[in-house]
Amino acid sequence: MNDAQRARLRGGHWFAALPEALQQALLAAAREQRLEAGQRLFRRGDPPSGLYAVLEGAMRVGAVSPDGKEALLTLIEPPYWFGEISLFDGQPRTHDAFAECPSTLLLVPQAELLALLEREPRYWRDFALLMSQKLRLAFIALEEMSLLPAAPRLARRLLLIAENYGEGEPRRVIHLAQEQLALMLAISRQTTNQILKELEAQGILRLSYGEIELLDLPRLRQAAR
Repeated sequence: MNDAQRARLRGGHWFAALPEALQQALLAAAREQRLEAGQRLFRRGDPPSGLYAVLEGAMRVGAVSPDGKEALLTLIEPPYWFGEISLFDGQPRTHDAFAECPSTLLLVPQAELLALLEREPRYWRDFALLMSQKLRLAFIALEEMSLLPAAPRLARRLLLIAENYGEGEPRRVIHLAQEQLALMLAISRQTTNQILKELEAQGILRLSYGEIELLDLPRLRQAAR
């Protein structure tokens, strides 16, 4: 792992808040893994392999039904950590994970993690915080699905993605196709396009192929209310 990747990891809120000793232990046990665009990291039902961090690129997490219908849960970018559910329960992977583009990951293997936590059980709380943050976001998303119209739900999801789901400072450009955004929100491609066009007409964002540039974050937050 180079200095830029190490700095990127330390820029993430969860990793930056860890005790220095735990940061060093994770990095010492980790190894890099590179994936090509479209390559699968793991599929639902695979045995747990450890904890991952995205160093470069982006990962798509979701599921595909037997008839080929895709449910896209999230698209994650550096310095996002994932895979902690199987650390806690030792059960198989809950979803599929694919590389959206050429990507580099950091893997802390399951055996090394469990050995570390056996030696230092106080660190369990730090991993629980990682999982509880995602559980909180999942509950919020379920509530929004039931209570909010499509337009504010879309605006809120753009803000979440821009902030890398709480892991970093807001970025202005989101590398996300409209079809993917529609899958995340379980709304039609046509509805997604209509809402995005309206936001673009208001000068809140700009659309280009595979990208959404956020021009006015305060007004996007207003649209999310």
